[in-house]
Amino acid sequence: MGFHSLSFHVMDEDTIGHDDVIGKITLTKEAIGAQAKGLDCWLNLTKVDPDEEVQGEIHLGLELLKDTEKISLRCQVIEARDLAPRDISGTSDPFTRVIFNNHSAETSIIKKTRFPHWGETLELELDPEELREEEGTVTVQVWDWDMVGKNDFLGKVEIPFACLHKTPQLEGWFRLMPLGNNEVDAGGKLGALRLKVRLVEDQILPSMYYQPLIDLLVESVISPTEVEDSSALTMLEEVTTVESRQDVAMTLVKIYLGQGLVVPFLDYLNTREVNHTTDPNTLFRSNSLASKAMEQFMKAVGMLYLHEVLKPIINRIFDEKKYIELDPCKIDLNRTRRISFKGAVSEAEVRDSSVELLQSYLTSIIESIVSSVDQCPPVMRVAFKQLHKRVEEQFTEPENEDVKYLAISGFFFLRFFAPAILTPKLFQLRDQHADTRTSRTLLLLAKALQSVGNLGLQLGHGKEQWMAPLHPIILRSVASVKDFLDKLIDIDHDTASEVPQRAVFTASVTVKEGFLHKHKAEGPQLLSRFAFKKRYFWLTSETLSYAKTPDWQVRSSIPIQCVCAVERVDENAFQQQNVMQVITQDNDGQLHTMYIQCKNVNELNQWLSAIRKVSIYNERMLPSFHPGVHRSGKWTCCLQADRAVAGCSRTHSAVTLGDWSDPLDPDVETQTIYKQLLQGKDKLRNKYLEMPDDDETASNKEKKTNVDVHPDGAECTVQQMKPCQGIAARLLVVIEDLEQAHATFQRREKEDATSVIMNP
Repeated sequence: MGFHSLSFHVMDEDTIGHDDVIGKITLTKEAIGAQAKGLDCWLNLTKVDPDEEVQGEIHLGLELLKDTEKISLRCQVIEARDLAPRDISGTSDPFTRVIFNNHSAETSIIKKTRFPHWGETLELELDPEELREEEGTVTVQVWDWDMVGKNDFLGKVEIPFACLHKTPQLEGWFRLMPLGNNEVDAGGKLGALRLKVRLVEDQILPSMYYQPLIDLLVESVISPTEVEDSSALTMLEEVTTVESRQDVAMTLVKIYLGQGLVVPFLDYLNTREVNHTTDPNTLFRSNSLASKAMEQFMKAVGMLYLHEVLKPIINRIFDEKKYIELDPCKIDLNRTRRISFKGAVSEAEVRDSSVELLQSYLTSIIESIVSSVDQCPPVMRVAFKQLHKRVEEQFTEPENEDVKYLAISGFFFLRFFAPAILTPKLFQLRDQHADTRTSRTLLLLAKALQSVGNLGLQLGHGKEQWMAPLHPIILRSVASVKDFLDKLIDIDHDTASEVPQRAVFTASVTVKEGFLHKHKAEGPQLLSRFAFKKRYFWLTSETLSYAKTPDWQVRSSIPIQCVCAVERVDENAFQQQNVMQVITQDNDGQLHTMYIQCKNVNELNQWLSAIRKVSIYNERMLPSFHPGVHRSGKWTCCLQADRAVAGCSRTHSAVTLGDWSDPLDPDVETQTIYKQLLQGKDKLRNKYLEMPDDDETASNKEKKTNVDVHPDGAECTVQQMKPCQGIAARLLVVIEDLEQAHATFQRREKEDATSVIMNP
């Protein structure tokens, strides 16, 4: 939350030696936050000046001492944190220099750390004339000491001397600043980088504040009066913009998953959508809240199912890398391989080969899907059963016999399986995007599968007549697809098990696996580079286990329910980068720490995110941790001697990769819905509560009021509200209460912030 800038460094990778820096782009927090929709533009790279690459903060105490004998400036240099690494070991050897006019003093050098603790007091004796200065500045510089060559700059703090006249004693954490902003735009000579960056900052209140809004949303689906009546959910849809509809749909799916009401929620939206549709050809074709909610629901509960069905065939397509093309205008004979000594292949041979390969791939995909009834999550099958029922009730005419199938296949094939085939990386089926050749194959297969989802009804009517060789296999698959859909919805609504209320992952499914390096803690103390042994790790929703190789028969396992923190490790702990720690607690309450090194920062983020996702709702999570290690009788981070002392840094529960597969967090989700309602607050009030007096006759007013008598005999008039007005009034009260609560918490934060002095 307290970051100041975001930098992107473009590097040139070298196999031997250090990678070279091509250039960088630095964006301040203010620059990113100034654009509500975020930045999306090309930015020129600038040169990298080591003196500008500073980070971290320093804890100082400054005091101006005046007595009859002497005048002095006393500076307590207490500690610093998160300094930039300047040495090859990934650490620094920091010392601090205090400067005022011609006076200076230095602390001792702390070797190999980015979190130094000095606890030293430096005193500068001043002349009486200097006391009267108003323009002077006290400068505190932090340097990395080098035995050979010049010292490296780590940052500085500048405090106007006039501040010490007003407040003789200052203490706090100060942000380290660069020497001076000497960044020069090279005019594009170093290249440019296109970035899309958006900053979203939210203040999440305690759960009790969101409960009234949750109650209104739950009430909308568990006790709807009439489908046409307004509810909190329909009012939310009214104020949801086209741009935010997908985010709102995803958030609502998570909320109702957490409440165990996702099927009634989808049924409520789908029933309204079906009842408001007169032409079956337009059913669910718009990007309505119902359509978006079904999309996000399938992603939230069906991703593991999707992987089981599609991953083998997707891997095969990527591995084979065949050149496939049906469009005569796009066939490039130069991209095909010579298949005989007779010469290059002809266009006809390319088309025949392409048709044969596509038929093989498409047959495998369809067969895998139609044989997957038992693999499909029960909650998804129940949702489709309800949708089938609503469509069948609305469109009873014989000519609309296929509409009940098209409604389901439209979601199942067109919005779930086809997009996953088109872009496997976005559905985590592959780690990288496809190359140009494979991408074209996937596009042709996605088009064919869309025709399958449309039950072949639009074949021959489009512009792409060159797809005709695939029409026979598409038409042959229609009967098996209908049979599959009939079996899919053949499930007992009452006995179908719901998705676990507070987790997207199902039991005993491998979430992530791969080689990592585990720290060998037992035995004699080893040098850092030899203390990490290569092991193969598996992460499921139940255990984190490892072995020497993927095929090794003996595995060591840690129950996920025992995990109480997953954190990064400071680089100076082992003189190694990309190390994380998994802290567990046994039945006796003893804490155990396992240190794991990843090969790069991306892999580190992925493992941190994955382990936090599966353990985020554990009951015994720690509030703090040690970013260092306990070595030579003390912690390297806080220098405490007691191994069991409480951690010196706050733990992080949030996952590092935000997407629909993140775990459920009802407070964050309800905050998102509140923000959407807050933007539409005036619209709701104008529509449901404010009635212009000019438009109402006296008789109408009379009908809307009754005379009520209080126990003390006084009479008063009571406004009679329609049901929708009553719901709108309750919803607006909830919005205003949350708005007031946010204002109160923000005011408290500002009051707390005044006790800490930070550099601008």
